[in-house]
Amino acid sequence: MHKARMKASQAGGPPDGGYGWVVVTSAFFIMGLSAGVLKNFGLFFLEIQNHFGVLTSTTSWVTSTMIVVFHLGAPIASVLSMHFTQRSVIIVGGLLAASGMMLASLDLSLPWMYLSIGILQGLGLSFSWVPANSMWLIEAYTWQGALLIIGSLQLNLCVCGSLMRPLVSKPQSPTKPNLGQIQVSKSTAEPTPKKKLSFQWSLLRKPELLFYILFAILAAVGFFIPPLFLVPYATSLGLENYWAASILSVLALADLFGRLACGWLANLRLVRNLQLLTMVVTMLGVVLLLLPIGKDYGVLLVFSLLCGFLFGCVVAIHVTSIVDVVGLESFDSGLGLFMLFRSIGGFIGPPAAGWLVDLSSGYAACFYLSGLVLILSGVFVVLVDRLVERKIAATSESYLEY
Repeated sequence: MHKARMKASQAGGPPDGGYGWVVVTSAFFIMGLSAGVLKNFGLFFLEIQNHFGVLTSTTSWVTSTMIVVFHLGAPIASVLSMHFTQRSVIIVGGLLAASGMMLASLDLSLPWMYLSIGILQGLGLSFSWVPANSMWLIEAYTWQGALLIIGSLQLNLCVCGSLMRPLVSKPQSPTKPNLGQIQVSKSTAEPTPKKKLSFQWSLLRKPELLFYILFAILAAVGFFIPPLFLVPYATSLGLENYWAASILSVLALADLFGRLACGWLANLRLVRNLQLLTMVVTMLGVVLLLLPIGKDYGVLLVFSLLCGFLFGCVVAIHVTSIVDVVGLESFDSGLGLFMLFRSIGGFIGPPAAGWLVDLSSGYAACFYLSGLVLILSGVFVVLVDRLVERKIAATSESYLEY
């Protein structure tokens, strides 16, 4: 893929727009068929818990294992993509994800669920992204049948991966070059600085990145709790399965609008990205603290709408803000470290929330935990922003003195 892009840029022509749309569509389906299992596993939560007759915290380990393997597998997927192709890695991811779900549907034991959904599904997530699921599958086919069907659907990731072939540049019309074209060709022929290929562990010496990693860990603790426990909470209030599941649909739709809105707002540059991130992550924490107030469908739907929208806002800028912390040159390594350490929060969050649910015999405590850690994570973003601004000011002063 990288060599193909280099050849295309050297030829001076844009990529093949026709097949380019196939690649974009495949990427859309891979990402659209992605966070569904992570975000919607709450649909299966009560079914699996009741089936095995275990505590909430014990069932939560299925999700937390999947989350941590997903994050830890990301660097492996990056390395494999460098040595092989994105196409082959995505296909392998589809096979892993599908086999994880299909093996889980065999209903062997709860430890088997940790292995199949937690490890295989999590690794498949890293290598591609995972399909969504619907409540009607569980009602019609039981949770075992639903997992089997979803596993079959995940084989479509292999189809999407096979469509990811390198693009070919469009042939240029044989016209006589003018002076401007000659100057452009000369400028493009000049060597450009190469990207650093080695992983920069030295970035951990930067205090601003360390604070941002602390934000990532705390935010991850809070991120995965609401989607996992919203449906069980709604069911505990007496809502039927269909209405409880529809809350996740609203959450996902609001998430999409939040990403678009916050991306647009960030591009306006009215405030710095880190300032915007502080605001939206703090508001998300406040909404989650207030969410247990909702005791009926209408109020719960409003809180879910706000939660989804603000979650989308956070997701839209919390990765791109890494550029403000480590610079564009070190973005790849910074993102790798960010994902690596964020897995700690994803691993701790669901079981901790499940333990609180067992202890308090109610779901309010898990949302309080999620809200508090998200608000606390915003404090670390403030510290990062101040350190970054101080560095920029110091650099400006040095430049002026020079």
